[in-house]
Amino acid sequence: MESMAAAARRLRLLLRSTAVLYLLAAAFLLGSAGVLYSRFTFAAFSDSYTPPSPGCRPDGEGSWSIGLFYGESPLKLQPLELREMWRNESAAWPVANPVFTCASVLDARSPSNFVADPFLHILGDTFYLFFETKNSITLQGDIGVARSTDRGATWKFLGIALDEEWHLSYPYVFSHEDQIFMMPESSKKGELHLYRAVDFPLQWKLEKVILKKPLVDSFIINHNGYYWLFGSDFSAFGAKKNGQLEIWYSSSPLGPWKPHKQNPVYNTDKSLGARNAGRPFVYNDILYRTGQDCGETYGRRIRLFQVKVLTPDNYEEVEVPFGIEESRKGRNAWNGARYHHLDVQKLPSGEWIGVMDGDRVPSGDSVRRLILGYIAFGLVTILVIVSGVLVSAIKCIVPLSWCLPISAKRSDSISQRRSYFQLYPKLRWLFTHLNRLGSPLQGRINPNNCSGRSLLALILIVVLALTCIGTHHVYGGNGAEVAYPVKGQYSQFTLLTMTYDARIWNLKMFIKHYSRCSSVREIVVVWNKGQPPVNGDFDSAVPVRIRIEDRNSLNNRFKADPLIKTRAVLELDDDIMMTCDDVERGFRVWREHPDRIVGFYPRLANGNPLQYRDERYARQQNGYNMILTGAAFIDSKLAFDMYWSDLAKEGREFVDKKFNCEDVLLNYLYVNASKPGKTVEYVRPSWAIDTSKFTGAAISKNTQVHYQVRSECLVKFAKMYGNLAANKWSFNGRTDGWDV
Repeated sequence: MESMAAAARRLRLLLRSTAVLYLLAAAFLLGSAGVLYSRFTFAAFSDSYTPPSPGCRPDGEGSWSIGLFYGESPLKLQPLELREMWRNESAAWPVANPVFTCASVLDARSPSNFVADPFLHILGDTFYLFFETKNSITLQGDIGVARSTDRGATWKFLGIALDEEWHLSYPYVFSHEDQIFMMPESSKKGELHLYRAVDFPLQWKLEKVILKKPLVDSFIINHNGYYWLFGSDFSAFGAKKNGQLEIWYSSSPLGPWKPHKQNPVYNTDKSLGARNAGRPFVYNDILYRTGQDCGETYGRRIRLFQVKVLTPDNYEEVEVPFGIEESRKGRNAWNGARYHHLDVQKLPSGEWIGVMDGDRVPSGDSVRRLILGYIAFGLVTILVIVSGVLVSAIKCIVPLSWCLPISAKRSDSISQRRSYFQLYPKLRWLFTHLNRLGSPLQGRINPNNCSGRSLLALILIVVLALTCIGTHHVYGGNGAEVAYPVKGQYSQFTLLTMTYDARIWNLKMFIKHYSRCSSVREIVVVWNKGQPPVNGDFDSAVPVRIRIEDRNSLNNRFKADPLIKTRAVLELDDDIMMTCDDVERGFRVWREHPDRIVGFYPRLANGNPLQYRDERYARQQNGYNMILTGAAFIDSKLAFDMYWSDLAKEGREFVDKKFNCEDVLLNYLYVNASKPGKTVEYVRPSWAIDTSKFTGAAISKNTQVHYQVRSECLVKFAKMYGNLAANKWSFNGRTDGWDV
């Protein structure tokens, strides 16, 4: 009992010590800083739509997904979204890449970390997609298959076509004599296997072991009287990783195979692209081969080679331009970091189709981020302890009697006491040396003078910066602000802003930022007044179109524009800056409710006479009935047609008279035209900055006058279109928590 009481006393003294208080205060301060940093940068809201499952986890190999391309030739392929395919039930217009992801496999309860290496097999109007899927439980590659009956706009996962005891990938599928064959990579087995479809597409039988070699990424092609087998063998001593290609030839795809006399045919310092990157193709009687460029990271990009000579004795190829333009959105694009596989084929219609995989992050990115994050946290810990020692908050003396059991009860075994006495001299030596090392640092900073406070402030800044760096790398993901799918599909929208010459600096910053958002297809600038800029003035990752108006009118914001190719339009004032993730969340909500105005600034109109109220008042009343269209998604056809109808003519004239209230008018028109039910939807941004506050170039700079004019608009429009104030919808009505 005495020993327990003594231990309790020591614990109380320890908890009251300056060292413990100092460390607890530092932990609270830095923990708060990390939480605030994540709150305002990358982790403001969780996606409640993501089902709990073992799949689609961050993976050191990547987060590969699959996109679809069409073109008049294999050298001029364009992404699917430019074809304007429309799925009305998900408001996905146009359907956008990627068309197949690990989540597409998860829907069938087959956990997958990523999907890659896509190959198409086309039977009439039906497309079959074969791909590698990395099982989230076994961490092994299996071959999955999906089917599309609408030219690739949507895909249904059918199941696992091939599952062996070893890793499988690169499912090269081809036809020969009315039979369908698959030759996946099975280098872990040390052999190249050929399978034949018994019941296509899900049942396959091993037809033959083609070669007793661990070939990777192999294909067979019939060309110039021979069947040619291309593959890479990296198992030999001295073989250059991803920089070696070998060729065999035969009179039949079943063999026997003879090696090319120049093997390995491609193995030099400049051979980025030797490893195959998909199915070869023939265009204008010329054979082309795709190869992987792994110079920066595994699978960084695809290179295209024109085969000049292919005989049993000679092989020659030259690089030619690749026909797919890289996205400038970086990690916000589904294939912004790398793409390493392409299967392109000619359709009976004469059009060409291609499937390509892509990733947002380089190989090993998740491991690198964790290492950097924990290093930053480790440095924070060291700096906190050292700074505590420097200000004498932490004493550099370790009392041995507190730490070592140097006494024992008589009932203890002799061996236990003997082990204590053997350990004691070693720990005493260690603690003695630690005390000696820390003693010179003790009290070297005096927090009561100017130099001491300055040094402590510098240490604090460094510690806070390292805390944010560690938080970002460990908890912040890969830095991509990705799109949100609806019913398994992605789409794009047009960003429309209205401005004039006094705000050109705003516009440049606006375009540079929002053009990198994942789902933005085009930016339309409605130019109301002054000398318009030219496209060369902007740093944009998407096309920018300047639409010059004849007169300065707020009604121009909702003018019908036949050049807009998306159903969704984000009306966004050029002085509003928010994260791409906020924008993407708003786009997802609009796609769920395309008949509503979905935006980021709620307002409440109530009272008698009607008065225009801000968000703070709306929250006090726990409800809103308007959304400002200075930051809102609308249906380009529904909203524009409604706004320019004869019914809205008098309202438009009043907008011109007041030079205000165009968004108020649109809210009234939605209520007037809709069936009973909700017409607006609020999404709370994690943060938003109004840059007009820095310049005063805004019609709402005098808030009191601005609100008075809007109240007048409410009264006027209520007489024209009915009582909008009869509606009120509460905050926090969504299950995802995005409207709290």
